[in-house]
Amino acid sequence: MKLVLTVFFVVIGLVTGHAQQPGTSHIADTEKRIAAGQVSNGEASVASGNFTVHYYQLYWQVDPAVNYIKGKVTAHFTISQATSSIIFDFSHVLTVDSVLQHNQKISFTQNTDESLALHLGHMYNSGKMDSVTIYYQGIPPADNQAFVQSYHNGAPIIWTLSEPYGAKDWWPCRNGLDDKADSIDVYIIHPSQYKATSNGLLQSEITVNNTMTTFYKHRYPIASYLVAFAVSNYSVYSTTVQLGNNSLPLVYYAYPENLNDFVTYSYIIENALKLYNNVFGDYPFMKEKYGETQFGFGGGMEHQTNSFVQEVATNLDVHELAHHWFGDKVTCGSWHDIWLNEGFATYLADILYTEKTSSSYYKPFVQYDLNLVLAKPNGSVWVDDTTNMDRIFDARLSYSKGAFLLRMLRWTLGDSVFFNGLRSYLDDPALQYSFAKTSDLQKHLEAAGNTSLDYFFQQWFYGQGYPSFTVKWQQNLNNYAHITVSQVTSDASVSFFKVPLAVTFKNNTQTKTVVINDTANNLDTSLDIGFAADTVLIDPDQQLISKNNVSIKLSDASVQVNDISVYPNPFGNQFTVSVKNPQSNSLQTQLFTADGKRIFVNTYQLSEADALLQVQPVLYLPPGIYLLVLDCGNRHVVIKLVKG
Repeated sequence: MKLVLTVFFVVIGLVTGHAQQPGTSHIADTEKRIAAGQVSNGEASVASGNFTVHYYQLYWQVDPAVNYIKGKVTAHFTISQATSSIIFDFSHVLTVDSVLQHNQKISFTQNTDESLALHLGHMYNSGKMDSVTIYYQGIPPADNQAFVQSYHNGAPIIWTLSEPYGAKDWWPCRNGLDDKADSIDVYIIHPSQYKATSNGLLQSEITVNNTMTTFYKHRYPIASYLVAFAVSNYSVYSTTVQLGNNSLPLVYYAYPENLNDFVTYSYIIENALKLYNNVFGDYPFMKEKYGETQFGFGGGMEHQTNSFVQEVATNLDVHELAHHWFGDKVTCGSWHDIWLNEGFATYLADILYTEKTSSSYYKPFVQYDLNLVLAKPNGSVWVDDTTNMDRIFDARLSYSKGAFLLRMLRWTLGDSVFFNGLRSYLDDPALQYSFAKTSDLQKHLEAAGNTSLDYFFQQWFYGQGYPSFTVKWQQNLNNYAHITVSQVTSDASVSFFKVPLAVTFKNNTQTKTVVINDTANNLDTSLDIGFAADTVLIDPDQQLISKNNVSIKLSDASVQVNDISVYPNPFGNQFTVSVKNPQSNSLQTQLFTADGKRIFVNTYQLSEADALLQVQPVLYLPPGIYLLVLDCGNRHVVIKLVKG
């Protein structure tokens, strides 16, 4: 998705070149406004489902000084359901001059619901392949900003930006998330004093009189919203980056007044390409190029092989590049799952990139995204209303919470499983260069870790809100810590968040972090810390979405003479008996069944220090209820235990 910068960030970016600034991933106001303008009648795509397009030949004639387009679009398609007509998405504002099939005109109907129905003349059976050519012209609708004529430093420019539904505003196509053309050829006819840029590789620039025809060839599957072009007085800078055994061309189309910025900071793109290429597999369009084109929108857009950006800015650059794996190669198959595009690009740019290359910016970006998520107590990553552009492009949920969902998956699964699962997802033959749903990602992560993640996605993808943890802790004289972890949740949709919770014990000179598998509320556990701690920090590295966490050290006054406790309860094969300040040198332990039969007895010797005893009654103990009787001097304790 296009990434929008705040005025604050634009100013910072212009002043400091490639300085990183936290917060670029969260500003989506412009995306929402443009997206909302591209939706009509509650349905973004009205193309019929009885055909698929496998190739577009695209001729566009424009003058960057004139807000007008003349087009000739040839679509090669395959019929998927028997029919005598097919429907494209296309704006009724533009005029269709004619439609040809086999060089013969056919009838068509252009409707105000942004549909263009083509009447093929006879019934076509499923599997039939054919093509049509549509001639059209006009001024695309201005309010949607999918096709813009404007100026920079006095020079004219025309540029396009079609996500989510704007492609139909300037060319007839299938505009939904259900079909990718296998390839496209793009011919841009324009005054010869300008340069034209588009998807794929430049094949030729042929000038006749004062008119140039610029030809680009793109031979990878592409969604309609990722097709784009721009024409202006561009200065072009080309270089290469070595990615393993491949030398990838990098091509920048910049305003002459800004060319030096793109040349100077090309190393940012090169570094990010090497990182993503190494972590996620080969750059998905290795046989062609990666390019950046400067344009007038306040942010950027991940047009396939050719990201459009307003300016040079690190977070913007690496965000749009990240989309070429997550969004372009594998595209979300539903707006319910937009986080598969936006959450991933935010995670890669804000968290992974800064973690690996910019340590001074890593924590500020993590903190900013986390603060944004926690600004409200509810909201799911799953989009519940796909007719509401504010909801689809919600910066807090689709971007930042989506990014943190990935951060938490990595924390839960570990680096090896997490990244292996992502590479498997990207390389799945059914998904690569096609569309995916969240269930597809879950399947690949589960396979990589040989585990179930149903609970995780129910909590964090469909569920709303976050936990607030309270950790009560106490140490005995042997430096064992007795810890009780409880949580409350901010939204009723999730009653308890099952998480691996990091807890750090520290004093002035020593630190130890332990990870507690928090699987039940009011969980009791004990751990050998190895030193006397004075402070406990909860989730110190902010691996989880949580807020208002509290650490409570129980005071010495709460440690009573002969204070005996047992945990965990319920227990598995063994349990722990804690005796604080024992007033006897022995502890007798007896275990009885619920009907009074004694099945275990043992006496343990105690020292003057606190004691922690690991008790395993018998090799096999059936699940059920038992009574534990403990005697230490004058202290007699009876505890009901549950064997799970």
